[in-house]
Amino acid sequence: MTLHLDENTVALIELGAIFFVLGFLGRAASKVGVSPIPLYLIGGLAFGVGGVIPLGEASEFSHTAGEIGVILLLLMLGLEYTAAELTTGLRQSWLAGVADIVLNATPGAVVALVLGWGPTGALVLAGVTYISSSGIAAKVLSDLGRLGNRETPVVLSVLVFEDLAMAIYLPILTAILAGLGLAGEVSAVTIAVVVVSVVLISAVKYGHRVSALVYSDDREVFLLKLIGAALLVAGVASALQVSAAVGAFLLGIAISGSIAHEATRLLEPLRDLFAALFFVVFGLNTDPRAIPPVLGWAVLLAVVTTATKLATGWWAAKRVGVKRMGRARAGAALVARGEFSIVIAGLAVTAGAVDGRVAALATTYVLIMAVVGPIIARVVEPVVRAGERTVRRVRSGASPSAG
Repeated sequence: MTLHLDENTVALIELGAIFFVLGFLGRAASKVGVSPIPLYLIGGLAFGVGGVIPLGEASEFSHTAGEIGVILLLLMLGLEYTAAELTTGLRQSWLAGVADIVLNATPGAVVALVLGWGPTGALVLAGVTYISSSGIAAKVLSDLGRLGNRETPVVLSVLVFEDLAMAIYLPILTAILAGLGLAGEVSAVTIAVVVVSVVLISAVKYGHRVSALVYSDDREVFLLKLIGAALLVAGVASALQVSAAVGAFLLGIAISGSIAHEATRLLEPLRDLFAALFFVVFGLNTDPRAIPPVLGWAVLLAVVTTATKLATGWWAAKRVGVKRMGRARAGAALVARGEFSIVIAGLAVTAGAVDGRVAALATTYVLIMAVVGPIIARVVEPVVRAGERTVRRVRSGASPSAG
């Protein structure tokens, strides 16, 4: 029997292999208790440019699926919040949010400038180191049973501020990467502010109508309307230079109540599938041979921005009267970086407007932070308790090693 391997056949085999391997990687991550994002990125590195087995025919579909993955990630992130929660969180956390920007965007910008990547590279890397992973943070809080803790609203408020900051940052970045000039940048920011404001106001007043428009008792019809609306809004947002991802995020905000919960349950498996492909695609576009030269910088950024996120959460929780342990937990929940950092680096790489090493540094940095974040969140309580016991012993006149 003669095997006939045309382009479609090869693409099917490659895609089947990708999904099969992703399943094993996801299972391995679940058993270890870490985010699967680092393993997906490693999988992409193994099968991409300079990898062990470079893929060919499946790349076009994978890129499109990766774009859908970003849209679904941001759509479901928006579904987690109501417009009222967003506006309330913004009022309550704006000061902590500003401190978050200063503390966590600055290290990335400084490293980019030191490496000679210029203002555009600095803007990209600042975003990569600034934004926490809402997905990893939410999973960690849920897994550790901390959703009802007093510091959790503080964590969520900071995450909400970051998401709103991204709604302004991404259009600015898109305009700069596209070389639109000052007029284009001002136009992009103006449009972004107007669109975000209109959506938030409309979501507060007419969110029930948006929800009713996409809802159906038939799960198949509901799913089709949801995905269709998300892709349409993302496309229109992209045409307006607001970013497709932000458009999907804003649509998620407009869908509220029980319909939002039902939409989340319906979309979650698709989100996981396409989001996994997105991280793989990013890894495919990164040459693993470019990682060793930037590994030291990635480790340095990881150390510095772990400390700055811990400081951000600690200070934000302290402002609302949370005790020492809660402050430490708040900071630890914000440490992980993930999906948004890769989205930002992906935009820069696609535009071809920055040094190619940005992708390698961003990938290495996210690999480290997506693993370190959940670990720190798990160990922060015993570490703080051990420190408090040591302090009490010292104050009582005993040696730190006694007892």
